[in-house]
Formats: sequence, structure tokens, C-alpha cells
Amino acid sequence: MTTVLLLLITGVGLGALYFLVASGLSLIYGLMGVLNFAHGSFLTLAGFLGWEVGRRVGDGSWGGLLVGMLVGLVVGALVAAITELVFIRPLYNRHIEQVLVTVGLGLASVALFEGIWGTDPIQIRLPEWLGQTTNVLGANIPNDRWLLIGSAAVVLALIVLFLRRTSYGLVIRAGVENRTMVTALGIDVRRAFTIVFAIGGAAAGLGGVLASVYYGQVGAHQGTSLLIYAFIVTVIGGLGSLSGAAIASVLVAVIQQFANFYLGGTGDLAVVLALAAVLLVRPTGLMGKVTH
Repeated sequence: MTTVLLLLITGVGLGALYFLVASGLSLIYGLMGVLNFAHGSFLTLAGFLGWEVGRRVGDGSWGGLLVGMLVGLVVGALVAAITELVFIRPLYNRHIEQVLVTVGLGLASVALFEGIWGTDPIQIRLPEWLGQTTNVLGANIPNDRWLLIGSAAVVLALIVLFLRRTSYGLVIRAGVENRTMVTALGIDVRRAFTIVFAIGGAAAGLGGVLASVYYGQVGAHQGTSLLIYAFIVTVIGGLGSLSGAAIASVLVAVIQQFANFYLGGTGDLAVVLALAAVLLVRPTGLMGKVTH
């Protein structure tokens, strides 16, 4: 029972990290129909810059970590918005070109990061509490998982409030449901596109800093590896569904944790099989719209 509880809570913590990356992907595709393969670059750049600024504020301190998280949010939002304005906006409704451009940006950015910070991951210092554990019903839960879960919950709540309580949120929600109708009503959705990109980039940027907390290091390929799981989560949850991304993030991470422990490290295989099963049974994803 203790092992099951440990795997369950640590799985939710990993799922929180997946959600931070996948939420932006899901919103971006739902509104804009853009599969952004450069999304992982936002994460990696934010992780590096968050670490660089944070260690100068206070290496291994809470102050340094919190400043690093703030830097990650800002960097992710800015880089995502610039990417949308410069590279994506001229290519709307040209999906092949979008894929080629975002894949190219992703590959080029990895080479750039390796040139600046090197090919080997950089070990980081964290506040002492994050390296300790908290006993929950006999299970010793790493404290960094609580930070991940709390951060993802706050991000989810803020995105939901934005979508439900603001005028731009209303435009975005309407655009996800029926973009053609929103455009026909004379509403300029281009600014909403940029805002969605910025929100997704901010969440990914925060995820980049928290990924370094989870792994204890930051590296040039960190965003690329997490992007794979984020796409799986987005497809399983349903493209364009924020709630689907949240549910699928937890499901994927928990399945991964249990399969790694009980089935000899086959977590990645189990996740791919889960993806295949969902696509066969419900191609639109768990929370995606069913079209007839």
C-alpha cells in the first residue's frame, strides 16, 4: 500500500510537469490549428535563463528559485509571442509550412543551446527542503513533487479564470469551438492568437524551470524529451481541451510510474500503448469533440 501511494503521488507530480507543457500545446492547436514543434525550445530557454538569473540572486535559495520561476514565465511568454508574430502568423492555414518552420526552430535552438551552455546537462542547486521527503501514510514523498503539483494547480486555475472571466478569454473559447463563426462576426482573432501563444509559452517556461527542479539539472535536450510526452498527453486528452490535458497528464504519468516499477522499466512502452488504445477507441481523445 505504501508503494502504491508513493507511485501515485509521484505520478501526479510528474503529471503536473507534463500539464505545464501540454496545456499550451492544446490551447494553441484548439484555437489556431497549429502544431508547434518549437514549444520545447520555449521550455529549454526559460529553464536555462531561469537558472542563470536564479543562481545569481541566490544559488540554492528559495529567493533564487522563485525569481527563476518568474523569469521562466516571462521568457516563455515573450519568446512564444515573438515566434507567433514573426514565424507563425504569415503561415496560417499553411500547415505543412508551419510544421517545417517549427521543427526547424526546434532543431536550430537545440544547437544554439549546446553552443552556449554545452552538450552536457548542468547540475543545479536547490533549496534544502526540496531534497527532503514528507511522510504521507508511511510513504516518503519527495518534496519537489508538492511544488510541481501546487504550481500546476495554480496555472490551471489562472488559465480557467482567464478563459471564463475576460473578454479575450471569451474570444478564445469561442474560437476553439468555432473559429469560422468568430471570424465571420468580424472579431479580429489575431491578437487572441498571440495571447494564446504567450500563455502557452509562459506555462512551458515555468515548466522549464520546474523540470530542472524535478531532474536536478538543466540541459539543451530537456525540452525535446518533454515535448514528446506533451504531444502524447495532448492527443490523449483531446486537442483543444484544457481539462482533457489535465486529466491525460495525470493518467500518462501515473501509468508510466507504475509500469516502470512493476513491469521492469516499461513506462514509455505503456504510455505509447495507452495512446494507441485511445486513438483506436476514441480518436478525438478523452475530452475532444466528437464530429459526425
